[in-house]
Amino acid sequence: MKYLNEHLLPGQLGHFLSILFLVAGLVATFSFFKAFKTEGSPEKASWLRLARVCFALETIAVVGMFTTLYYIISHHLFEYKYAWQHSSKALEVKYLLSCFWEGQEGSFMLWSFWHCVLGWVLIWRSKKWEAPVMFVISFAQVCLATMLIGIYFAGNKVGSSPFVLLRNELAAPIFSQPNYLSLIKDGQGLNALLQNYWMVIHPPVLFLGFASTIVPFSFAMAGFLSKDNIGWTTPALPWALFSGAILGLGIMMGAAWAYESLTFGGYWAWDPVENASLVPWFVLIAGIHTNLIFKSSGYSLRSTYVFYTVSFLLVLYSTFLTRSGVLGDTSVHAFTDLGMNVQLFLFLGIFAWYAPLVAAKTATHRLVYLGIFALLSTIGLWYPVFTLFSIVGGISVFIYQVNKQVPTIVKEENTYSREFWMFIGALIFFLSAIVVIVQTSLPVFNKMIPKRWNVAPPADPEFSYNQYQVFIALIIGLLTAVTQYLRYKDTPKNVFFSKILWPTIIAAALTVVVGFVEPNLYTKQGPVFHYALYLATFGAIYAVVANAGYIITGIKGKMKLAGASIAHIGFGLVLIGILISASNRTVLSYNKTGISPLKSTDKENSLENTTLIKGVQTDMGQYNVTYLRDTVNESNSKTYFELDFKSKTNDRQFKLYPDVISNNKGAEGLTPNPDAKHYFNRDIFTYVTYLTDPKKAGKDTSRFQDKTVAVGDTNFYSNGMWVLNKLEFSPANTRYNFAPTDTAFVADITVINKSGSLYKATPAYVLRNNQVDKMEDTVMSQSLVFRLNKLVDAQTKQVEISVKESGAILDFITLKVYEFPHINVLWLGILITLIGFVMSIVRRVGLMRKAENKY
Repeated sequence: MKYLNEHLLPGQLGHFLSILFLVAGLVATFSFFKAFKTEGSPEKASWLRLARVCFALETIAVVGMFTTLYYIISHHLFEYKYAWQHSSKALEVKYLLSCFWEGQEGSFMLWSFWHCVLGWVLIWRSKKWEAPVMFVISFAQVCLATMLIGIYFAGNKVGSSPFVLLRNELAAPIFSQPNYLSLIKDGQGLNALLQNYWMVIHPPVLFLGFASTIVPFSFAMAGFLSKDNIGWTTPALPWALFSGAILGLGIMMGAAWAYESLTFGGYWAWDPVENASLVPWFVLIAGIHTNLIFKSSGYSLRSTYVFYTVSFLLVLYSTFLTRSGVLGDTSVHAFTDLGMNVQLFLFLGIFAWYAPLVAAKTATHRLVYLGIFALLSTIGLWYPVFTLFSIVGGISVFIYQVNKQVPTIVKEENTYSREFWMFIGALIFFLSAIVVIVQTSLPVFNKMIPKRWNVAPPADPEFSYNQYQVFIALIIGLLTAVTQYLRYKDTPKNVFFSKILWPTIIAAALTVVVGFVEPNLYTKQGPVFHYALYLATFGAIYAVVANAGYIITGIKGKMKLAGASIAHIGFGLVLIGILISASNRTVLSYNKTGISPLKSTDKENSLENTTLIKGVQTDMGQYNVTYLRDTVNESNSKTYFELDFKSKTNDRQFKLYPDVISNNKGAEGLTPNPDAKHYFNRDIFTYVTYLTDPKKAGKDTSRFQDKTVAVGDTNFYSNGMWVLNKLEFSPANTRYNFAPTDTAFVADITVINKSGSLYKATPAYVLRNNQVDKMEDTVMSQSLVFRLNKLVDAQTKQVEISVKESGAILDFITLKVYEFPHINVLWLGILITLIGFVMSIVRRVGLMRKAENKY
């Protein structure tokens, strides 16, 4: 059958480029290997030239695939499954790139693109290390290429192509018609959660971080291949610093996205996908520190090998976690299963055994390792737990090979040496990573073992992480503070204590001041955890003060040497920001009416969510909040809610615009997006948790009716009656929190409907700063709104009350409002940490060039 109006050329070009990518990658891998093996012979230049040409073809293929797929998406060619599945005509132009990251194929393509960029920098700069390092990277490119070709081999599908036609993937009656495209009016669109500007920039940065972890790993493998266990550590260090900086930045961009777009109620929730990116960073940071130890003292070479290798393998494991669908029930932003789980596990398993194969001393060892890998992987097709054994086994064999082949200096540990405590710090980071990844992997373990052995998830997932990480934060803070004041190999005790004394005193004093100014309010988990938070805050402040002091006294203000200290200051500020903002996060939206549309089965706690009636001012802690209106933005299909916040204590007033967007991709309901008011010392953060269905809400034409009533009077409405019980003048009212300078009175009203149900209403009249505030109250279930207008006679206690009985369903929203104190300390800390990393990279590259020019 000849189909009408199909654009087949882009797909054919994309398929051709994916095959070119695979073939060029295979030839480049072989050529780089031959260039390495022919070191010192005339053949090396020829093999290296061929390898570079093939790597250039890889780059052309990847860039061409990227361009072709963008053309398909941007021109809404819905004959292609990828465009139909991830985009729509209504999608804003700025989100077209986000369509790449939503699909697995696009994310693999992005990963390959960054490998191409990093590869050309390595070809340009790595000199004698080019061939062995690029051999590893080209082999990784081959593995990624297999994820994109989407062909069948021996009856099994290899990869998933983004260039497949929709009619070849879906069985639907419309594909029996030549003009089926005329029946496809639009695509499924981008996931509602991803329609945020952070999702345009966060994934590329994060994937650059992921891709860059292969470079330190490649240098480590090159060290084994070339039998040079020392030389590789010098060029690997700047690359590891670069990877640590970019991966850390990508992680925190994800935190910013969560803060602005997700209803975590903050920037971090120990979500499995968050953890999957954090754990490789922990191990990479451990590797950077052991690399520095080796460069300065000759110790910890074995640890550096292991940490760089494991950090890269953890990136591959994170890839499996996020793309296999195994986290679909436990993470808000994991990919779905595309039927590539076996291939993903093989990708990880190949590199888990690639390391011991490279490190093996003899061909016999290599054959044995290959046999074990093949056997465990084959059994793993029927019993998945054996696949896990294969991966753990490969890492274990590699560690054994490292201990056997890599030389080390046997010495008595000196507890007053810098390298001793740096190694302890690296070990703490590594152990923290192990704790996090084991808990994150529970869904994987549970799917691999019989259900009767499944491990139940913790009742409070966040606290299950925090209870360990708070003590790790304390230890890391202390080590970051004191280690800079120690010398390598040995430090006289009197010198160390004299230098560290004042930073310790200042940090302790600042901790006390912070404790008084911003006392820790988090007591939910008992006194032990509560005081542990104070200790961790001291550790973080200590890290900032001690490193600032070291810049002044230790290196005499020489900023070119201050990269590490500045990074440590930034990291300390990050810890301070996290500890204060998360521990002292305050709920402003406590429900004081007892009325809530939220059910007990909902994720949200009804006691922490306030319901706002449109146009009715509602008390909310230190603010009076009014829901003014809602607006639909036609360009992004979001409904924005305008909320007016008025401070009770001053003239400060601002508006927030949280929004909701209709779920797509088969999901029902609405996805809320938060909004926040940013101040220097705090954020007011809010998101919608419930709203009325606009299709059911009618037009409210009812008006307020004024009534003069006295205490004890009874009045009637259509469904019952209401009674004014009493008037309270300037009461100590927990709902309204009147200031001592306010002149206020509150009407206590009981509403009784025909069935005998009782409801409370407490409208208030407040004179504040020479301005009158009439604070309405609503009995939602009876559609009644009360407003206290004025005091008619104080002696007889007569007042004028306006009552409105709405004939339509009231237009209301329910929302949660938080106050995050000093959250800007966190964002400032990230910026300073990044600056410190960049300074360290520049210094290490400069030292490396000086050493090269010297010879």
